[in-house]
Amino acid sequence: MSLVLDPAAQDLLFREARTANTFTDEPVTEEQVQAIYDLVKYGPTAFNQSPLRVVLVRSAEARERLVPLMAEGNQAKTASAPLVAILAADNEFHEELPNLFPHFPQAKDVFFSERAAREQAAGLNAALQAAYFIVGVRAAGLAAGPMTGFDFAGVQKEFLDDDHTPLMIVNIGKPGEGASFPRSPRLAYDEVITTV
Repeated sequence: MSLVLDPAAQDLLFREARTANTFTDEPVTEEQVQAIYDLVKYGPTAFNQSPLRVVLVRSAEARERLVPLMAEGNQAKTASAPLVAILAADNEFHEELPNLFPHFPQAKDVFFSERAAREQAAGLNAALQAAYFIVGVRAAGLAAGPMTGFDFAGVQKEFLDDDHTPLMIVNIGKPGEGASFPRSPRLAYDEVITTV
């Protein structure tokens, strides 16, 4: 095999990782979240725009506001997960571009002066960062349970503002008993990769 990453790390991040549906009650610390962010912030985005914003739902009061906004099948696991993260796209990310993309600070106005262009770019690049975030959670030895089954407008109103678009909600923690379904099939190489 031609990968340079240690096989055990490959297993941790991809082959043995599963979406978790149950968790132990072991807390996820602020130090763990900081370590996750300090790793995944280096994942690439176009123009280094870095539009992902994360709201950590830790308090019982915030959890009580979130759980009813989840699809019925996601409510119990969101109520019991040690940590819940709301991942959102910042549609005003361009305000940070002069600092984040200093070799072309004009990118803010040249490419992102229109709201529609910002929303499209923010959605795509924050989705990239959401994937990095999930892999970072796995790198911390934790399990992630990403979900898109929730009331998007309700979550935006309750936890965000008009400049932030929710992308997904991720339950985070150590996997509990029966946390995952068996591995589902994957498409074969030749079903995905085409050479022209």
